[in-house]
Formats: sequence, structure tokens, C-alpha cells
Amino acid sequence: MTSTLQPAATTEAVKRPDRWLALSVLVLAVLLVAVDATVLGLATPYISEDLHPTGTQLLWIGDVYSFVIAGLLVSMGSLGDRVGRKRILLGGATAFGLISVLNAYATTPELMIAARALLGVAGATLMPATLALIRNLFHDPRERSLAVGIWGATASAGTAVGPIVGGFLLEHFWWGSAFLINVPVMLVLVLVGLKTLPESRNPDPGPWDLMSVALSLIGMIAVVYAVKEAASHGLTWEPLAAAALGLTALYGFVRRQLTLPEPLLDMRLFRRRGFSGAVLADMLTVLGMSGLVFFLSQYLQLVQGRRPLEAGLAELPAAVGAVVAGLLAGRAARRLSVRTVVSGGLAAIGLALAALTLIDTTTGYPVLGAALLVVGAGAGFSFTVTADVILSSVPKEQAGAASAVSETAYELGAALGIAVLGSIVTGVYRGFPAPPGTPQGAHESLGGAVEAASGMPTADAQAMLTSAREAFVNGLSIASGAGAAVLLATAAAAWYLLRGQRL
Repeated sequence: MTSTLQPAATTEAVKRPDRWLALSVLVLAVLLVAVDATVLGLATPYISEDLHPTGTQLLWIGDVYSFVIAGLLVSMGSLGDRVGRKRILLGGATAFGLISVLNAYATTPELMIAARALLGVAGATLMPATLALIRNLFHDPRERSLAVGIWGATASAGTAVGPIVGGFLLEHFWWGSAFLINVPVMLVLVLVGLKTLPESRNPDPGPWDLMSVALSLIGMIAVVYAVKEAASHGLTWEPLAAAALGLTALYGFVRRQLTLPEPLLDMRLFRRRGFSGAVLADMLTVLGMSGLVFFLSQYLQLVQGRRPLEAGLAELPAAVGAVVAGLLAGRAARRLSVRTVVSGGLAAIGLALAALTLIDTTTGYPVLGAALLVVGAGAGFSFTVTADVILSSVPKEQAGAASAVSETAYELGAALGIAVLGSIVTGVYRGFPAPPGTPQGAHESLGGAVEAASGMPTADAQAMLTSAREAFVNGLSIASGAGAAVLLATAAAAWYLLRGQRL
């Protein structure tokens, strides 16, 4: 994408008096997406009990949002260059709020999956615009580092706000109320954003290539679907066919971008080692952490018996660590080096995940809390610095393209992580030994086992639940080990790829 931002005097951009208030609107959009993701994890046991999804449907509810976002981010970033980033941000926020209502009132697993997919379409309009507008608002490198740190810290704060607010709502209302919380946030975002955000667009954008949009969407969704199905059911003809379709579409997308005079994505960005290294680090980090993030709320509630609000508060150390580290990351990267901060953060996450391979059904909270604090701090250091590297390693006229690639890597990592690590947990769980007469739904998900226990004799129900919980924890332990291996390998790769990189 050879987008250029609307010309503006540098002094005006740097000294714009309301630029920090405008930043508050951008981070509110990030908060909207972060709260939605964490609320879903907390509400999963209740969705399982009410909608009765199969294990596969439950994974789709969790990852279809990321599938769609990953497929559309580049296209929506390009669309923002053409129609205006402020316009697409506020339009996407409005749609996000309205579709959240549809999520809240879904009555079947199929409708919930469709609603999550539509939410992904709306979410894809938000993320590229936020980082691109930060690049346009803050031209001073130190101010931009602080702005990116606040942006990242707010995303992390959303991981704390989501479980706490969601936990309160789930204890007092039905699970759909956890999605309705998006509506007032959207209203504030739109009303304040209309007055404070500057418009930014490409004055000579060229046509929006629909063929590239289609190839990107088909390629991303097909490849991630293939990985998910292969992890769940092995290398049958279905995932192989999906992989072939996806790779062919992505190959066609890349070829088309190299020939178009105004491509959706300028592939030359990947020639920059710092840019490529930061993007790869983001994708693999999220991949390695996704299994823990998606299943932790179920562990806290369904295995350890915590109430929703208590489970939300139990996840707070990760957000606290990420917020503090995010605000300190820019200074640390200048004092030490980019690769030291990023690699060190990733190694810390890997070691914390490795420690979580030792958990069982009765693991005490001090162990969990300490591990979550380290995971949050490592992520805060890594994600903040890589976001700054991605923005500062390209000219401001390419900020839209860089932001879209960065967010695509993040969402693709989330989708692949839930697909692969989630399938590990599900695969280990399904084989747990159960007393005769146990309903089949008990083997689909831990939430299904808890529900099935209510209709079984007391002794059989207790034996079945004990076995199911142990199997779930075994699966989570294996997924944590796999995530640890991914994070430690990524730390080593980042040390090599980010050498010599400076903010």
C-alpha cells in the first residue's frame, strides 16, 4: 500500500494542543477491542451452559473473530487511506457497538459464531487506524514512544477491566450483558472522537482493488482453518485442501501487490529487517500465549471453583505488569537496546509459561499470580517496543500499511494460537475416562461436563468431574509447555533480527 497521509506542517502535528486528548480516543478504541476479547473468555462457561456448543463450535466462537480480523486488516487499512482514517475509525466503532448487541442476544452457537464474525469485520476497521493516527499526531520520536506506550498500556488495562467488569456483570446478570458493556464505550468514543480527531487520508489513493481484498480474506481464513482442522483431526483431505486454497490465494495476493501501481500492501516493507523482525516477534508471541489466555478463565472458574468476579480479579497481575512495563518500555529500549528489551521480555514470558506446566487442580494462587505478573510484564515490554519499531522503521506516508501488517500479525497469531494450542487442550480433554452413562456432551468441553453432572447420580457426577478437570489441566499444562517453547525460540530469533535496531 503506497498510502500518503494528508500533508501537514510538522510543527502543527507536533504542537497540536489537543493531540493528547485525541490519543485518549484512539486508546479507547483499543480498550473496546481488548475488553471484548477478555469478556469472551470469562463468559465462555456460561455460553457453553446456555447455547450447548460442541467443542469445535466453542473454538470457532473463540477464534472466528480473529480469523476475520486477520483476513481484513490490510484491506481495511487501505480503505481508511482512501475514505479517511477518522471516518473509518468512528464508523467501525459504531458498528462494533451495534454488533455487540447481536452477540449479547445470540440464541444458538451458529448465530453466536456469525455475530463474532461480523464483530471481526467491525474490529478490523479500528486497529490500523489507531496506530496510523498516532504516527500522524506525534512526529517527535520521544512523544511517539510515550504515546505508543500509553496505547499498549491501555490495551493491557483492557485485559484487567474486561474480567473485572465482566465478572461483576456475570454474577448479577446474564452472560449477554458482558457484551452490552461495549455500547457505552462506543458512544463515548464516537462523541469525543468527532471533535478531537484530525482527518487523515491519502489525497491520491488510486482504486481500492477488490480482487486483492478477496485474495487476502480467502487466503488468511483458509490457511488458519487448515491449521485448526489439522490440529483437531489430523492431516485429512479437508485441511489439506483448505491449506492449498489458502496458500494459492496468498501467493496470488503477493504477486498482485507486486504488479499493481497502487497496491493494498507495499511488500517492500518486509525488506526492512527491523520491521520484519518486529512483526514476526508479535505474531509468534501472541501464538504462544493464546492457549493460556483463552483457557485460563475456564481453569479459574470450572476447575478451581472461583466466582466470575473473583476469576477476573485473579487475572489482574498480568494487566498490572503489562501496564507498568508498557509505560517504561521506550525508556528501557533507549537505555539498553531494542533487542535486549524485546528478547528479555519474550524470554520472561517463556519461563513463566514453562512454570505453568507444573500446575494441577489445586495449585495455589501465589504461583498463578506470580506467573501472570511475569507474563504481563514481558508482554508489556515486548509489544510496546515492537509497535514503536514498526512505526518508526517506515516513513509516515506508509504508517497505514505498517499498522495494518502489525495488527494482522497480532490477530493471525491469536487465531493460530487458539487453533493449535486450543486443539491440544481439547484433544487431551476429550479422552478422559468417565463412568458409564456419561452424556457425550461432557467430552466436548469442561463446561459441558459441569452441566452434564447436574443430571447424573452424585457419586458418578463427582467421579466424572474429577476426571474431566484433571484431563483439562493436563491439556492446559501441555499447551503451556508448547507456548513456552515458542516464546523461547522467538526470543532467540528477535535477538538476531533486531540487532542494531534503535528507536
